[in-house]
Amino acid sequence: MISFNIGRFEIKTPLILAPMAGITDQPFRQLCRDMGAGLVVSEMVTSDPSLWNSRKSQTRLNHTGEPEPRSIQIAGGDPEMMAEAARLNAERGAQIIDINMGCPAKKVCKKSAGSALLKDEPLVEAILNAVVSAVDIPVTLKIRTGWDTDNRNALNIARIAEDAGISALAVHGRTRACAFKGAAEYDTIARVVDAVDIPVFANGDINTPQQAKHVFAQTGAAAVMIGRAAQGRPWIFREIAHYLTTGELLPNPALTEVRDILCSHLTHLHQFYGEFLGPRIARKHVGWYLKTLGSNEWCAAYRSKFNKIELAQDQHASVQGLFERLIKLEDIAA
Repeated sequence: MISFNIGRFEIKTPLILAPMAGITDQPFRQLCRDMGAGLVVSEMVTSDPSLWNSRKSQTRLNHTGEPEPRSIQIAGGDPEMMAEAARLNAERGAQIIDINMGCPAKKVCKKSAGSALLKDEPLVEAILNAVVSAVDIPVTLKIRTGWDTDNRNALNIARIAEDAGISALAVHGRTRACAFKGAAEYDTIARVVDAVDIPVFANGDINTPQQAKHVFAQTGAAAVMIGRAAQGRPWIFREIAHYLTTGELLPNPALTEVRDILCSHLTHLHQFYGEFLGPRIARKHVGWYLKTLGSNEWCAAYRSKFNKIELAQDQHASVQGLFERLIKLEDIAA
């Protein structure tokens, strides 16, 4: 594996956790670092500081104790407001500012932010120039291949980004209109790699070590960015790193290790969000872990039961009991 640089930061492992709203919070970012991610990016934070007093924004802005480099993603459509948000985040300890021009969500695009910006190249240029000029730390950008299949302008945006001083570019290989449907356009990402001299990260449909190797080979990207495939399976970073280094696939983690990873994740969620919100936010993560164990009716029934648990200690006890049963069933099958 080949390292790359974002400004002064050397990223030694070319595997990046994609920013995902409601998912890549501090506990999950740290877990993915521990599992082998070379860089993790925060959840999207609005560029409007007047909204930062909300509980959601306060947790997204919390990076206390995180190792460097701390990459913070901001989203918005006003150049001055984006510049101010970058400055304020830098003052709070951000070491890389990431600009979101890739989110396809309607509520984001309706505010002329996220991937909606790809329709307005002059505005893209204004935002990038404003943010880069506002801070003395690296600025990165995440985009899609275009607004829709008739308007793929990733190459234009990439050149604008490089000229503005963007330090690295992540490309999700779909248009905004495609959302998460259809196959990722690795050929488009490859053309972006050829068009600019800054590091380019390939994102989209990378869910196995073999696929990661294929994407590196097809695109020439400096790194691959993993999003949905890491949900409930943070060890995917370790699996990809091992495969790229040795050409060998790691066995699936033992049930005892999955149990320990999940219980540690629960502990950190409960500590980070508190006794009320922690158990509620933990529910979706447990659901994703369950999918890695199988999609049978028994797991679905367990998830329904788990989602009714309100206390942190009861969640831990339930998960421990679940894995005791799973391990016994595995021993019987053996």
